[in-house]
Amino acid sequence: METRAVKDVSPHDFVKAYAAHLKRSGKMELPHWTDIVKTGRFKELAPYDPDWYYVRAASMARKIYLRQGTGVGGFQKIYGGRKRNGSRPPHFCKSSGAIARHILQQLQNMSIIEIDPRGGRKITSQGQRDLDQVAGRIVVVP
Repeated sequence: METRAVKDVSPHDFVKAYAAHLKRSGKMELPHWTDIVKTGRFKELAPYDPDWYYVRAASMARKIYLRQGTGVGGFQKIYGGRKRNGSRPPHFCKSSGAIARHILQQLQNMSIIEIDPRGGRKITSQGQRDLDQVAGRIVVVP
């Protein structure tokens, strides 16, 4: 069996598998506000999924794996969306910076990512091994 990297598997399947891995590991501390917080100014409600924090963390780890040097501002743009202004026209709005910052700090404490001297964050060798290991366990349906 050949080894698979993160790029070789479906993003949806990988994020689901890595979120489950993060939850199982127990190293990530959930902040007390995860059940009441909105993920952006443009949202009306908090996420329905109780494990949304792990899913977002897995997604952010994958994004940093694929593109080094992404920081809080970049993630605010990535997870931003359309703010509906009632009868006025909608506009793009950034997502919460506090959530992005908190998840990046958690991933940093787990030594999956580190601060990039050129700005943003980059993946560590241990983090890269961890993500590739999870990608290798995903069964690809032919």
